[in-house]
Amino acid sequence: MPNIIIREYPSHAFEALVRYGLHPVLARVYAARGVEAPNQLDVELSRLVPFEHLKNVSIMATCLADAILTRKRLLIVADYDSDGATACAVGIRALRKFGAIVDYLVPNRFEYGYGLTPEIVRLAAAAMNRPDILITVDNGIASVEGVAEANRLGMQVFVTDHHLPGDELPDAAVIVNPNQRGCDFPSKHLAGVGVMFYLMLALRAVLRARGIFAPPRKEPNLASLLDLVALGTVADVVKLDDNNRILVRQGLQRIRKGRGCAGVNALLQVARRDYRRASAYELGFMLGPRLNAAGRLDDMALGIECLITDDESRALQLAAQLDALNRQRREIEADMQDSALAMLETAFSTHHRQNAGQDTTDNSLNTYSLSLFDPGWHQGVIGILASRIKDRFHRPVIAFASGGDGEIKGSGRSIPGFHLRDALDLVSKRHPGLLLKFGGHAAAAGLTLRAIDFEKFRDAFEQITQTLLTPAGLALVIETDGSLDESELNPELALHLTEQVWGQGFPQPAFNARFRVETQRVIGEKHLKLKLRRQETQPGEHSSNKLGRLYDAMLFFHTIPLPETIDAVYRLEVNEFNGNCTLQFILDHWFPTDLSTGA
Repeated sequence: MPNIIIREYPSHAFEALVRYGLHPVLARVYAARGVEAPNQLDVELSRLVPFEHLKNVSIMATCLADAILTRKRLLIVADYDSDGATACAVGIRALRKFGAIVDYLVPNRFEYGYGLTPEIVRLAAAAMNRPDILITVDNGIASVEGVAEANRLGMQVFVTDHHLPGDELPDAAVIVNPNQRGCDFPSKHLAGVGVMFYLMLALRAVLRARGIFAPPRKEPNLASLLDLVALGTVADVVKLDDNNRILVRQGLQRIRKGRGCAGVNALLQVARRDYRRASAYELGFMLGPRLNAAGRLDDMALGIECLITDDESRALQLAAQLDALNRQRREIEADMQDSALAMLETAFSTHHRQNAGQDTTDNSLNTYSLSLFDPGWHQGVIGILASRIKDRFHRPVIAFASGGDGEIKGSGRSIPGFHLRDALDLVSKRHPGLLLKFGGHAAAAGLTLRAIDFEKFRDAFEQITQTLLTPAGLALVIETDGSLDESELNPELALHLTEQVWGQGFPQPAFNARFRVETQRVIGEKHLKLKLRRQETQPGEHSSNKLGRLYDAMLFFHTIPLPETIDAVYRLEVNEFNGNCTLQFILDHWFPTDLSTGA
């Protein structure tokens, strides 16, 4: 059974937030996430870290201003995920408002791979009668060879990225990256779209100082881009520190007021979500996957076009295509997951979490990591597959698919306490030449191998994993915000919680309690709809001595009946039907209660 740990919080922070007027539940939730003063809850744009703290951003902005005024041709080289797509859209929209001659190029991941490669540079050279400047978004910090090729062909390269730099930096004209050495920007978790937004803020300041916006020319309102910034930030699963929460909250407020761009509104429409109640959940689990589907299965240009058009009918048409691709992606993913589980079942002869209907992690595997390869797997979906298998077995997972020319491409996902990119760096150092390419960060990374080296890599990665992880590190730990009194369980609190910005590093509140399962039935052929009754247990009492109110609950993607009594970790949600708002629990985890001991 996983360890359930209640998040601790400093009492002084809790008391300060309560004195500020915050609901006690919210006060303890925020205090447990590092909020120590009320001003940290201020999400006004004026609290953003000033762009001047971002190393080289003013230099790059000045160069861009010169390029705009001298009519140089700019080409944005984007990445093929939602962060890259939104960063590209922010750049295209803002630069065109500033009067730039700008276009974009997004590499097809299956033909050219990731980043500004020499092949992409040569492709870019053929665009726009050869652009004068290439601007990378969400990539470029590792593109040493690509930048060298651009320099050889007479094109300047401006790198905007947020990934961790390697030992060698590309010889770019300017680099803006909060994680580069010597940058004192305090928000090291800025997404690629956030970096591009900051660059546009700096560029506007330079143009303003030069008098470009003198009447009758109107100064562009860059706040209009915050819906895109919010989408890319949440979808890229970067840590929601204070600065990122401001960006996301401001973007969500625009969306909720109906001021999102045509593409964001269209994506919400095809996902059948109400823009007036948009939250970080919609951005991360509804819009992000539909946008990513283009890069995974087809061409991310489809997603970028959806985000840069102002034509609502065209945006809806493009969003419908993205929705169709996402449905196709889900089918491919399901087949791949089935084959991966069959592969693991054969290899380890283990029982999985479904045994006895218990929601638990199977730690009977005799490895600390999982490296999986099937030549039939889709290269664009292996990242999702790695994430699903990681969640299931609570181990670092790398899934590989064929990459052509005798190579295989891998996508990895990690667990807390294991820095995946650093682990791959150790593999590379201990086995020179084994990794043809690699990059990423703590939670996710990508790499390329020769197909014949798969088993060698699997063993080398396992060795590194066993060095860096302990058996305790493989144990699933579930953090909660404790229990709630029945007086605190109401739709008003649930609504207030769902309106806040939650995400990576600032998790959505979850609570734990014991319940008696009064009724349960399968709906939609794959979910359980439940009626639960709170069960309060005092020391020495039998677990059924004290019963509470009855609550509606949902357990998604589970159809096996639950036992009579369970311990559960749940989130609060508002269920709106026919204008009425009722409280509903969403079960994230559940465990059978031992009725014989009352434990």
